[in-house]
Amino acid sequence: MKRLAGRIILLWGWRRALLAFLAGALAVLAQAPYDFFAVGFVSFPLLVWLLDGATGEASDGWFRRLRPAFAIGWWFGFGYFLAGLWWIGSALLVEADSFAWALPFAVVGIPLALAFFYGFATAVARLLWSNDIGRIAALAFGFGLAEWLRDFLFTGFPWNAVGYAAMPVPLLMQSVSVTGMVGMNALAVFVFALPALLAAGRHVRLGAALLAVLVAAHVGFGYVRLAAKVEPATRAIDVRIVQPAVDLSEKWDASVPDRIFATLMGLSAKAPEAGHDKPQLILWPETSVPFFFAERPDALTALGEMLGDGQMLIAGVVREEGGSAADADRRYYNSVVAIDDKGEIADAVDKVHLVPFGEYLPFADLLGRLGLKQLVAGPTTYAAGNERHPITLSGGIRVLPFICYEVIFPDLVAIDATSAELIVNVTNDAWFGDTPGPYQHFRQAQVRAVENGVPLLRAANNGISAVVDPRGRILDALAIDARGAVDVHVPISNQAIVSSSQRRINGLLILLLFALAAFTLNVRQKLRAN
Repeated sequence: MKRLAGRIILLWGWRRALLAFLAGALAVLAQAPYDFFAVGFVSFPLLVWLLDGATGEASDGWFRRLRPAFAIGWWFGFGYFLAGLWWIGSALLVEADSFAWALPFAVVGIPLALAFFYGFATAVARLLWSNDIGRIAALAFGFGLAEWLRDFLFTGFPWNAVGYAAMPVPLLMQSVSVTGMVGMNALAVFVFALPALLAAGRHVRLGAALLAVLVAAHVGFGYVRLAAKVEPATRAIDVRIVQPAVDLSEKWDASVPDRIFATLMGLSAKAPEAGHDKPQLILWPETSVPFFFAERPDALTALGEMLGDGQMLIAGVVREEGGSAADADRRYYNSVVAIDDKGEIADAVDKVHLVPFGEYLPFADLLGRLGLKQLVAGPTTYAAGNERHPITLSGGIRVLPFICYEVIFPDLVAIDATSAELIVNVTNDAWFGDTPGPYQHFRQAQVRAVENGVPLLRAANNGISAVVDPRGRILDALAIDARGAVDVHVPISNQAIVSSSQRRINGLLILLLFALAAFTLNVRQKLRAN
């Protein structure tokens, strides 16, 4: 092990960059759908040894001394995000004639940009570096800080945060209900990187003990949570999740909206599955209705006739607001609407967090003059909603809707029993076909249910539609490419251990603990050297 680490430390130039790139790409195998978390115990020790050799000249300023460490992290991040996000290009091939030109910018450009976060992580870690376990704590702090920033900087895109690698199954998801993603990201990197100590003579026993304790606590806490008796729910709801599996090449084709609507209606109106009652809530996916309700009042009439007493439909739609279709002031929203048994729209919630370049064009005036436009086909550019609020169902049950990738933001999906009792996520992952993308998206939604301790209802146009309980267990689901509907009886109970604000504090305290440990050992090493 010492010989291997020594050879890696001495690598230089393109060989060092290539190994960092490959280590990052390998780490993606710990994410869905592969879930081979053991690769983390290879990728992160390699990263530690590469950073051991990423030193600048003593005479250089601190900025120049950190450049080698930044470069290592950047190459690691580029490999990680390229291998983990290549499937984004699938969305541009749905209408290849219009958008294929942008394929290199999406597939390569997004990883190039996101890699700067991991370059920042390794540069921060190198500031606090030492030759013992302190450098493992420094790396955990650097990555924890970078992943926290990735949650909100430049509109945010915390996709495939490293902490998900430690949560491939519900047994291993329960810790996030206490640590939050901020703490889980830092702890995952710390645990994955600990085997790097085997190549050194110091703190090996301490590292082995910490590894055993943290893994045992992670697994043990999950076992206790899943085995613990749950108080019987005082309320429940019968839900039907509809997955129409509409071909996106037809989605906005003016000749097929009636056929798409008929498919949705047929799946919604069928008799309940054996052993299930008539659903109180029917859930359709994002932008499932291929027309504007204002132009098709007959559709609302048909829905009112289809829905029985007390039933409600929550459907993803494009909602229009403003003047006539020719008015420049007319606005369109990616929304969900709640339709009651009278065929009336009882409530609507607009998407607040839009996808840059997909649903709107940032700096539209400037980029528009350069000939750029949004890169995903649809009826128009969307406006962002002002706020999100719960939709109240019959019986007073409150559901909080999140549209598409809004569900990947932990702070956005920070709810408690006073605000909502169910998380609803509608999406259209058909853009990405049968690639890792829909599986990664579903995993992040699944973890939101565990974090908040409430059930998750998820409807996708094409994969993965599911009902998840408050501890991350899948009650029923529809696979990618499956067209159909599932009926699920969902007990309503809040099983959160701590509040969302306390979870955020816990995560930041874990970050602070790693920073203090790294700083202390870094100072002690310098004092010894002097």
